[in-house]
Amino acid sequence: MAMRVDFHTHIIPENFTELTEQLTGERWPTLERTCACGANIMVAGKVFREVTDQVWSPEKRIYDMEREGVDIQVLSPIPVTFSYWAPAKEAELLARIQNDFIAETVKQHPTKFIGLGTVPMQDVNVAIREMDRCMHELGLKGIEIGTNVNGNNLDDPSFIEFFEMAEKWEVPLFIHPWETLGKERMPRHNLMYTVGMPSETALAGASLILGGVMDKFPNLKICFAHGGGALPYLLPRLDQGWRVWPHLRLLEQPPSHYAKKFYFDSLVNEPINLKYLLDNFGHERIIMGSDYPFLLREVPPGKVIDDTLGLTQEQTEAMLGMNALRFLNISSKVRT
Repeated sequence: MAMRVDFHTHIIPENFTELTEQLTGERWPTLERTCACGANIMVAGKVFREVTDQVWSPEKRIYDMEREGVDIQVLSPIPVTFSYWAPAKEAELLARIQNDFIAETVKQHPTKFIGLGTVPMQDVNVAIREMDRCMHELGLKGIEIGTNVNGNNLDDPSFIEFFEMAEKWEVPLFIHPWETLGKERMPRHNLMYTVGMPSETALAGASLILGGVMDKFPNLKICFAHGGGALPYLLPRLDQGWRVWPHLRLLEQPPSHYAKKFYFDSLVNEPINLKYLLDNFGHERIIMGSDYPFLLREVPPGKVIDDTLGLTQEQTEAMLGMNALRFLNISSKVRT
């Protein structure tokens, strides 16, 4: 049976509020318990998200993993905790708290979990310092960042040094949408999650391509959440724009050429969408991810891969687990 590595899962310390009590101001997220197995993530005095003990309990996660056939979870912070809006010194403290917690969780359950860290992207020097600590002291295997930083797209010149060091240190980057564009137009129907996030991810990917980041750093490892959002389906339009507006070009090749450097998680909900990714990027670039433990997650993890007809055993095994380990620079022999 193929190893299943769930690349896209989120975690937060159970005592998050106590750990962050020195951070003052209502914009900081807090975790308020509602019962023995539930809590609310609060922002500015309002419920941002209802969560269960799945989001903080390693034991509950392991129980779910065994029940749903998952061998390893890759743990990453919840994007609302990025807090790029905050002073860098305070955001660094919050990042360190979460990174230490994730590293300790992996240490306690080394065969079940792999960890990704977070860094305060509002100050690139501080972000690089914490990335260095994550990778070279804590033993985390990558960094999760948001799709924009206070409204600045990821091709902003201020981020160049961060991507340069990520490439130099071979740090895999997991890019997750947050603070989505048009958020003020999406308060109803939870459109921020279903429309805003895929659109925001497309903007981040297009910015990295058209801004020349992927051209400048060809060995940079980037994986986008939610199958890349709308990006894969907009590439033909981006290519057309590249063709008809030559005066705007910064690239020698069309955008679709550089997009083939990206990785995508498999959270696309329908086999026909997965097939589109396969046809355009190859099975080597698709990594199984479920968005555990939130409501929009895939249950069981890897279902869309299981339900896609015509896959070879090699393709299936790669997407369900081997690609995640390869992306994270981990030998599969070490984990088996």
